[in-house]
Amino acid sequence: MSSAPALPQSRGRLWTEISIVLALSLGASAIYSIVSITNRLTRTESLSQQTATLNSSLSTRPTFDLIYQLLGITFDLAPVALVAFLLWSATTPRLSRLGIDFTRPTRDGLTGIALALAIGIPGIAVYLAGRALGITVNVVPAALDQYWWTVPVLLLSALRAGITEEVIVIGYLYARLGDLGWSRWQIIISTAILRGSYHLYQGIGAFVGNVAMGLLFGWLYTRYRRVLPLVIAHTLIDAAIFVGYGWALGAFPALFGATE
Repeated sequence: MSSAPALPQSRGRLWTEISIVLALSLGASAIYSIVSITNRLTRTESLSQQTATLNSSLSTRPTFDLIYQLLGITFDLAPVALVAFLLWSATTPRLSRLGIDFTRPTRDGLTGIALALAIGIPGIAVYLAGRALGITVNVVPAALDQYWWTVPVLLLSALRAGITEEVIVIGYLYARLGDLGWSRWQIIISTAILRGSYHLYQGIGAFVGNVAMGLLFGWLYTRYRRVLPLVIAHTLIDAAIFVGYGWALGAFPALFGATE
């Protein structure tokens, strides 16, 4: 017997699904980030005197530090698996609905590299401007001890961030908010604000920079319907920051609040 056709989901069910997905992932990060920036703004020291560490050691024992790092990366990807399952079970049962496939790897790869360059350099300028204006904290991208696994773990962390943010914020939310009847720019602006919100713990400058990134990524996605180049671009940007932090700290210590 053939299975019955899938019934369209009600608006209430869609909102419930979206709420659960965000509560398990970037929505929770946004709430924590809002509390964090409130905490930072109400301290006696200015934002520019405060520090946020992105990749820190989780154990003083190298083997267990590696295990904890890998476990964290793996479980952080669970919400991505959830949204993949939810969209796979939808009326169009293919992730290619989001432009997540390998049908044109060369074009997607080159587009991702071009985007990384186009966003990465202005992103550094926004960070430095925020530091100069006192509205961005001193961000330490990596505070791991140097082991044989340090660079691979940082690269995996960058990949985790690229996959999680772009699949959920761009792929999943654009699909579901579109199912709810939201307009193109309603989706682009609201998801860009969400992207900025879960970076607020880094300061106001990070919020502005990530909202701008979200607007660009959203416009590109609504035009070309490809998530994969965005994942590649995001991963390359974070990989360059995470792995290159040690070199940048040594070359430009004043920019990172380091002293001679």
